Amino acid sequence: MLSLSLTGLKLKNPLMLAAGIMGTTGGSLKRMAEGGAGAVVTKSIGVGPKSGHSNPSMVEVDCGYLNAMGLPNPSYKNFQGEIDMAKEGRVPVIASIFGAGADEFSEIAGSLRADAFELNVSCPHACGYGAQVGSDPNLVEEITKAVKSATNTPVWVKLTPNVTDIKSIGLAAQRGGADAVVAINTVRAMAIDIESGYPILGNKFGGLSGRAIKPVAIKCVYDLYETLDIPVIGVGGISDWKDAVEFIMAGAKAVQIGSAVGNNINIFNDISSCMQAFLKEKQWTMKDIYGMAHKK
Repeated sequence: MLSLSLTGLKLKNPLMLAAGIMGTTGGSLKRMAEGGAGAVVTKSIGVGPKSGHSNPSMVEVDCGYLNAMGLPNPSYKNFQGEIDMAKEGRVPVIASIFGAGADEFSEIAGSLRADAFELNVSCPHACGYGAQVGSDPNLVEEITKAVKSATNTPVWVKLTPNVTDIKSIGLAAQRGGADAVVAINTVRAMAIDIESGYPILGNKFGGLSGRAIKPVAIKCVYDLYETLDIPVIGVGGISDWKDAVEFIMAGAKAVQIGSAVGNNINIFNDISSCMQAFLKEKQWTMKDIYGMAHKK
């Protein structure tokens, strides 16, 4: 009832592990696959090893989590084994990759073996990477085109909400040949310790994730669905099955779950079973609810 085809990939359900959560090792990715995820996305991987920002790099706030990891990773040259192990979970494995420009993105995409690539042009707290690249439509189009030339596998572009008009960035990705867009990455934010007067995060600011950003993500997905001809994958604040259904009604072909995994390691199975019960009760199919908010 929940199975679908997404950019040529067969998914048993529309629920995916989002990048950055349980995606550092092949073992953890495999565990998420075996725990019910329809696909898994790795931690973002770059050209060279990167240690990331100094601690504290993640803190819980009233409305979710603030993180400023700084894209720590071992480099793509040391990560293929983790992807291969993750594939033992028998679901599509999507490699999240980042770079400072088109050459770095295409180098990684031309070397790693994954079922799809998710281009991280949206991390809000890594100097020279992420949103600093992804807020420029011309760069997004250039990078997407370069990656499409380097690989025959599907290419997804993960968009930042920290722009004036996310539709223009989505259109740039589409012009570059993207097979899908992912919306959204974290929202730029910070917290200050009132005892010392200093910012809490080691990087001073970071990205906000969790339930607080769901309404922002829903609006972005809604707008992108109306603007683009390629699928939109929704992410941001999904904590239960109702959230997942809301994203799909807004126009998400599938959804990714990140922060909520930390509170419930079985969340994929829980959401899929509740979604199936809901659809059965309503006598609806996935096709019925996809983009439903646009049909009223």
